Order: sequence, then C-alpha cells, then structure tokens
Amino acid sequence: VRPEAIIVDGNRFKPYRFIPYNTVVKGDGKYLSIAAASILAKTYRDDYMDSLAREYPQYAWDVNKGYPTKAHREAIAKYGITPYHRKSFRLLR
Repeated sequence: VRPEAIIVDGNRFKPYRFIPYNTVVKGDGKYLSIAAASILAKTYRDDYMDSLAREYPQYAWDVNKGYPTKAHREAIAKYGITPYHRKSFRLLR
C-alpha cells in the first residue's frame, strides 16, 4: 500500500520516498488521523518505557516516561547511562 500523501504534526519532516507531504502546526487538533496517530504513538512509547523500567528500575522510567526528572538525573549521575539513553540530550544539566 502506498499512501497518496502524508500529513505530519509539526513544522518539520524529512521527505519519505517521494510521497507528497504537508506539515501542520498543532495538527493533532485539526486532523483526526494525526490525533489518532499521536495517541497510538504515546501508548506505544509508554508501554516501551514500562519495559525499560523493568530492565533498569533505578531510572524510574515507568514513572517519568523518559522525561528528565530530578530523580532520573540523579540515577544517571550514580549509575551512568544505558544503551537506551539518547546521547543527543544534555543528560546532567
């Protein structure tokens, strides 16, 4: 199946296989398909973070879902990073 076009929430998108696309700022409030995709992505991300929390409980990913809380930063300082930490973020501000 090849889509006719892609609509993207936000203002940036890397073109994909020459498929036409439109970026839509606050698109999740304007298009039901973007809103649905956003919900699916968040649900998947939350489930994934829960699985990482079982593997690395010291980082409390089941509670912070990957956001840099004070406790999470303290765990990084104490235990270091895992292969799952995004190195492009400043982890210990």
